[in-house]
Order: sequence, then structure tokens, then C-alpha cells
Amino acid sequence: MTTFIYDNTFEGLLTAVFDSYVMKARPAQILPQNEIQSQLWANPLYISTDEKKAERVWNGLEKRLSKNSMQMPYRAFLSEMRVEMLIYNFIRLAFDTPYNIEENYFNEHVLEMKKLSRKVSREACRNLEFVRFQKTKDNIYYASVSPEYNILPMILKHFEERYPDQQWIIYDIRRKYGFLYDLQTTKQINLELDNVNLSNGQINSDAMSANEDTFRQMWKDYFNTMAIPERKNLKLQMNLMPKRFWKYLTEKID
Repeated sequence: MTTFIYDNTFEGLLTAVFDSYVMKARPAQILPQNEIQSQLWANPLYISTDEKKAERVWNGLEKRLSKNSMQMPYRAFLSEMRVEMLIYNFIRLAFDTPYNIEENYFNEHVLEMKKLSRKVSREACRNLEFVRFQKTKDNIYYASVSPEYNILPMILKHFEERYPDQQWIIYDIRRKYGFLYDLQTTKQINLELDNVNLSNGQINSDAMSANEDTFRQMWKDYFNTMAIPERKNLKLQMNLMPKRFWKYLTEKID
């Protein structure tokens, strides 16, 4: 059987689904191009990403799934867990089944897609809660994140709507990319983080706005004042606020 090779974009994966219908053939596996350099695969087929083909597949899903369920393949893709075949099988099932598949939990593809989509959505919600912006000398608000999944594309709309009158950058220091909002559009960027402490995501003092350090200390003082020692419950705090987020929170930085 054929191994499909694609460019590791969601559009490329949707193109692979389209081409499989045209070819009337199911791939043995679907792999991103950057993972095949050191391996030889039998009968590789290189998929050329085609936005029109991808759009046709997406529009087809829109007719067969609810608004929330049609987002599940994209959320699963953002997990970066090499789930191309799960996404492929789920989409094929949606197209090839005459009835709605959304509640068919007896099907392994539907069940796994639901579980993974829920995990990615939960990670996106958590990161929304714990993003902390710092003001730079250039009057740009900067925030570092390091999510378990590649959820930046999922949370951008929230910040575009909440801070439409401010320039900001949200940067994923684990994946080394981010997004810049310049008051007009949001653009994907790659930065040399010379002025950022990668251990906690904080910008260095020489790149910080003159007032930022003062406000940061005020917030930490407020947090410490409001915290009642007798009611301190680290176990509950860690359940509500996972410890992996602490290093990015102003109130937790020493």
C-alpha cells in the first residue's frame, strides 16, 4: 500500500483526503515530510497541497457535522501527536456514512477523536487563563507561553477581540513561533529571543517599559497580601492552576 507524504500543514492533510478519493485508494499511512528523511518508505506518494481541494473537503465536512464537531479534526491536528490516520479515517467515515456519526461512540475513530479534541480544547482554555502580558519599551505587550499542544491558533481570536487597541505578541517558546497583532492584522512571526528569559518567559529589564517593573511588584504585593496563610492549600491550587504554568505568572515569580 502507498504511504502519503505531505507538508505537515492541515491544508496538506485535507488535500491528502481529497486525493485519496480521486485515486480510489486508502493510504497505509500519512507522514509529514520532515519525518521521512532518515527512513525509506515503500511506494511513497508526495501530496502537493492544494487550497481548493482542501476547501472542498472542509466544506463537505460542514454539511455533515455540527459546527463544534467539524473543528475536531483541526484540534486533533494541533495536538502534534502524529494522528494523521485518525483524522483521515474520521473524515472518511463522515463522508462515507449516510447518517450523522457524531454520537457513534462505538466507532473507535469517533471516540478517539472526541477524547483528543477535548484534551486540546482544555489546554487552550487553560492557556487563556494564564497568559500574562509584559509591556516593552516599544509599547508592545509581550507574553510567553509553552503549551503542551500547539494551541496558539485557537486562542488568537480571544486576544484580538479583547485587546483590539493594543499591539501585542504571544510567543510559544517551546515551538519557537508566535503571533504579532499590529492593530490591523495578526501575523505569524519567528523571533530571536535575546531579551527573554526562556526559563520563565519574562522579558529582561533592559527591554522592559519603565513602569512595567513597578506594576509587576504591585501585583505580587497584592497577591501576597490577599493570600491568607491559614487558608493556603497548595494541593487545591495545583489542581486549579497546574504547576507548569507557575513560572509564567507574575505573582509566582520570585
